[in-house]
Amino acid sequence: MTLHLPDANGTLRPYEPRTEPLALTPGSAFTSRTVFSAAHVVADPFADVSPDSPAAVDWDATLAFRRHLWSHGLGVAEAMDTAQRGMGLDWAGAAELIRRSAAEARAAGGRIACGVGTDQLAAGTLDEVRAAYEEQLAVVEEAGAQAILMASRALAAAAHGPEDYLEVYGHLLRQVTEPVILHWLGPMFDPALEGYWGAADLDAATDTFLEVIAAHPEKVDGIKVSLLDAQREIDLRRRLPKGVRCYTGDDFHYPELIAGDDQGFSHALLGIFDPLGPLAAEAVRVLDTGDADGFRSLLDPTVELSRHLFQAPTRFYKTGVVFLAWLAGHQSHFTMVGGLQSARSLPHFARAYELADGLGLFPDPKLAEERMRTLLNLYGVPR
Repeated sequence: MTLHLPDANGTLRPYEPRTEPLALTPGSAFTSRTVFSAAHVVADPFADVSPDSPAAVDWDATLAFRRHLWSHGLGVAEAMDTAQRGMGLDWAGAAELIRRSAAEARAAGGRIACGVGTDQLAAGTLDEVRAAYEEQLAVVEEAGAQAILMASRALAAAAHGPEDYLEVYGHLLRQVTEPVILHWLGPMFDPALEGYWGAADLDAATDTFLEVIAAHPEKVDGIKVSLLDAQREIDLRRRLPKGVRCYTGDDFHYPELIAGDDQGFSHALLGIFDPLGPLAAEAVRVLDTGDADGFRSLLDPTVELSRHLFQAPTRFYKTGVVFLAWLAGHQSHFTMVGGLQSARSLPHFARAYELADGLGLFPDPKLAEERMRTLLNLYGVPR
């Protein structure tokens, strides 16, 4: 049945929903690339909370979604910005999420890496920043998960220059028990991270970042780069020490970065691989056979949806990710921790639905249509 979707100008246009999904089945892990999906959390819709309250999480639905990702061969990047770290999920909630998800990963035989940050601090000295990182690192390592050293708002505020980043990260890397992933998150994802690595100039920041890695290459499994600049990522990965991987976090250019060139390629740790999980997994399995063209033919058409979800202000992409999880039937509601479901407009949701439906991402297109119709009705769109 025809839906009437509002566009950016506020006018309604007819849309005929798809009737059949893509045929995508679970499968084993990949051989040519290491791929993580940064996973969202499912809020408890019946909790009596305010936007300032600690997050109320539906643990059953949250862990079920992780099992869904593992079933398709994807790793889970846990407690990252996709899980609303610093945007609704505080450190206490993140610590519980890490412990529960790591235990679930052991039971499911899934790969997991977890975010280590300093979000128990609003601000602090360099000593306090180090201590906060150490507290979170201990939780992740005790849970048996790989650590992802995330960019820190508190460090960005406390550091006076590159030497402070070199000291803090060097201190942490000397004590980690297993190689970690270093995460460079750009200010488009979090404005508080402007000038990270001690310089607003990205070339200077890149030099400091590489200096951290070069001092401890045996302690760095890889880097996750989220700058939305494909050429900068390519240039950076070509300068990495041998054995250090580049995990793309570029939700605008991921197909070409993962496919790579004659000088190398990126692995992946992506928020867009939350809604794209099964399709992304299928594409990487095609790449495993050496068929780069087949990989691109599957993944290239998804970029328009990703660019839509991650449009400025980029940090609110989580709203679109959770919206699509609701339409896809992975959760029974469209409620987010911190009330973040209000962060995008109805025309934004309508376009996200249209693009995802066109790609065949919804396992039950009829359910997605009914839920989209419910949302339209709530907003007063006439039938």
